[in-house]
Amino acid sequence: MRMQPPIWLVSGGRGAGKTRLGAEWVNGLVRGLPPFTAAGQRYGVIALVGETLGDVREVMIDGPAGIARTARGNRARYEPSRRRIVWDNGAVGHVFSSEDPESLRGPQFEAAWCDELAKWTNADETFDMLQFGLRLGIQPRQMITTTPRPVRLVRKLMTDPLVTRSKLTTSGNASNLAPGFVAAVRDRYGATKLGRQELDGELVEDREDGLWTRDLIERAFAAEVPELRRIVVAVDPPASARRSSDACGIVAAGLDGEGRAFVLADATVKAARPQDWAGAAVALFHRLEADTIVAEVNQGGDMVSAVIRAADPLVPVKAVRAMRGKWIRAEPVAMLYEQEKVRHAGRFPALEDEMCDFGPDGLSGGRSPDRVDALVWAVTELLPGRTGEPRVRNLSE
Repeated sequence: MRMQPPIWLVSGGRGAGKTRLGAEWVNGLVRGLPPFTAAGQRYGVIALVGETLGDVREVMIDGPAGIARTARGNRARYEPSRRRIVWDNGAVGHVFSSEDPESLRGPQFEAAWCDELAKWTNADETFDMLQFGLRLGIQPRQMITTTPRPVRLVRKLMTDPLVTRSKLTTSGNASNLAPGFVAAVRDRYGATKLGRQELDGELVEDREDGLWTRDLIERAFAAEVPELRRIVVAVDPPASARRSSDACGIVAAGLDGEGRAFVLADATVKAARPQDWAGAAVALFHRLEADTIVAEVNQGGDMVSAVIRAADPLVPVKAVRAMRGKWIRAEPVAMLYEQEKVRHAGRFPALEDEMCDFGPDGLSGGRSPDRVDALVWAVTELLPGRTGEPRVRNLSE
């Protein structure tokens, strides 16, 4: 029984070299060149699939990094009337569009290159029809090059254990791009959702039942931070000191004169010893000249305050105990984002990822929402009347 043709999924940012890699891969198969194929094993019938027929010709074939430009030693010519590219050795690449999945019903291939799959018009139908056509040769195979977007097919392939995945970044190909381009786009888009997707080749998506969305967080970004009346550092300690335990959530936030909270820093650490996370919290406290450290003590009790005071006995510590579940405590804080009462003074990718992955049952995969917990405590401390969190006894007094 023949197995599913192997898939090589390459996600990458703009200008990261995805097209060049795809073109070199196809030419390597046609010429029988390693490492793309075993020496001497040539591929003669290949499917070239793009969003539109124009994209296949203008980008995948005739583009600056396309097949025709990189076909060294075995020239390739495009035959528009037959929608195919032909190499001197007789190999043929047939052109298909995601706009017409039915055109893939019938033809058969030894290999396929699918470009910008995340943009395909009829992605699932086109991909499915292609799979039935990969039935020629000794070892059919396929390559997918795309800037990742959270569409169903991309998510499915990203999590498929049988798919070989690679990632290319725009920065990694800077030497082949216009001088100053990478620096300019990095400065403008940095760690934004768009930048992470279009420059770093990351799959940035929202959870359907999550409290926060990427768009909501994008709207919360503040280019400038006003004068702050208060600054607090919130700490969500791990349940134990084992190396395999959860991280210690450490998030700082400040309050301005208009009653808005500004998230200032995410200093969350994976610390093997309590003194390590306590030291990180105290260091952030001093760097931001904060007013107090707010520490959850549900797991560690008085030990939490003691460990922080051991790091610096002069730091004010407000120990708080959660009376409700994480989701219930986080809901009013997410509502404050909707009301534009919470802003972000910078980009905090790891924190933002947790926020968008936080649902009624916690984070996907059973991970602990350490950063989100710390964020919730910081905002609750600064805006207690708006979060609905019942007042808790200051256990450090």
